[in-house]
Amino acid sequence: MGKLSDLFTQVRKTRSSRGIGFAGAKNTPTIKPRAAALLVEVQTINAGNAEATIKAGADGLIFAWNGQSSTDALKKAVEAAQAAGENVLSGLNITGGWNKLTRKDFEQFKELGLNFIILPFNAPARLLALRVKDLEVIISVPMREGELYPLFTRNLSAFDNLAAIDLDFGLTSEVSAMSIEDVLHYRAVREAIQAPALVHIKDTPDEEDAYTLLTLGAQAIVLTESKETSQQVQTLHEVLEKVYQEDKDSSSSTGLNFKG
Repeated sequence: MGKLSDLFTQVRKTRSSRGIGFAGAKNTPTIKPRAAALLVEVQTINAGNAEATIKAGADGLIFAWNGQSSTDALKKAVEAAQAAGENVLSGLNITGGWNKLTRKDFEQFKELGLNFIILPFNAPARLLALRVKDLEVIISVPMREGELYPLFTRNLSAFDNLAAIDLDFGLTSEVSAMSIEDVLHYRAVREAIQAPALVHIKDTPDEEDAYTLLTLGAQAIVLTESKETSQQVQTLHEVLEKVYQEDKDSSSSTGLNFKG
């Protein structure tokens, strides 16, 4: 089981946050379980912003990588994130320069403290064979029209080193207005691939939005960094806690258990 799978499991459990020294260990606050993990895709690689985002409650960060980004700045941001929270994950969204990537680059990503990389559909297939221990691979899956598209994406399940999929569906915080038919189209793509799913969303989803996102089978929700990122993270953190508890209470009273 990789670190991503561990994260998806841990967020649904009650935990104690990391204390500092003996005194901190006696007064560690409890972290309530949530319906999904919370990641933030940052627009600029900055150690201070990375630290603030994790302290606000994010479980991990996704940095953009176009083949020319500063590895020094990236290393400092990853280290700041890891120092700000326990079991924090960091990954790279490969947005360019993938044709030049080699195993040496993947090994360097691991040395920088990164846990996963996200590859787009048009990245070279050879990259899937460049396996580096403890550096997990995620494939970004866009939403496309066509009845055969879910069958097409189902073939991703054949890649045994696929840690998760990144559902880049272009969703906004108005997802609660989606119809059942709309959700079924998205769900058909999600269900075709037997792997945990990250779902991107713009703005801050409220409780109704969060419920709709979970009907898509999301194990993690990805927010895009903005000027209000810290507040957005705190708000969504609380929403996901509430959704989890309400779903648990509902399951207990009916004997049913919804699983994404």
